[in-house]
Amino acid sequence: MWRIETIDMKPKYKRVLLKLSGEAFLGELEYGIDPKFISRLTSEIGEVAETGAELAIVVGGGNIFRGAPAEKHGMDRATGDYIGMLATVMNSLALRDSFQKKGIEARMMSALQMPKVCEFYTHDRAIYQLAKGRIVIIAAGTGSPFQTTDTAAALRALELNCNAVLKATIVDGVYDCDPKINQNAAKYDNLSHRQALTDGLKVMDATALSMCMEHKLPIIVFNLLEHGNIKKVISGENIGTLVF
Repeated sequence: MWRIETIDMKPKYKRVLLKLSGEAFLGELEYGIDPKFISRLTSEIGEVAETGAELAIVVGGGNIFRGAPAEKHGMDRATGDYIGMLATVMNSLALRDSFQKKGIEARMMSALQMPKVCEFYTHDRAIYQLAKGRIVIIAAGTGSPFQTTDTAAALRALELNCNAVLKATIVDGVYDCDPKINQNAAKYDNLSHRQALTDGLKVMDATALSMCMEHKLPIIVFNLLEHGNIKKVISGENIGTLVF
């Protein structure tokens, strides 16, 4: 089993919402879910849980399907969004399976009712599982179309009294423009929610950002692909971009 270097650590954030980019689930594949990446990821998250941090996870589905682009090709937007929600269920099932194989306690809940797959998400049950030290995987976004998994992450973080939203992506923070296109793009170490909204920076969508700003919930954007980064962020190490 892949493991990062074990160090004694007291988490800075006691309870967090970890938002995982669906694109990261590609790993070394062009489409779908890379089991090797999932295994590495769940090992790392399991070690973070051992520090006493409580983790809820919201997963994107962009490695499989996105509703908004499908609308541009003639698909009904609501239908496309529901397909996208099912893509997040697939990713969540892959996570749960990997946790279970490692003996890491995790519970999967869905905003869409599918009793043969997992239990229905409720605030009380999620709080109960977190308090028991179990990782809670929340699938299907908010359960409603026209809302992104970013919005779902902000909403669940507030519902569950999380101390921060950790947005794990395939880039190492927030930039003033796309670093893939402009090699002179400048990275922010920190910025305010309002600046992110005003400047149209791609931190989270506007609805999610506004919710976090209103409730003074910090967001940390960091690179998921670098081994050990989740643990570093939760310990308070200064990586990625802090939005507060």
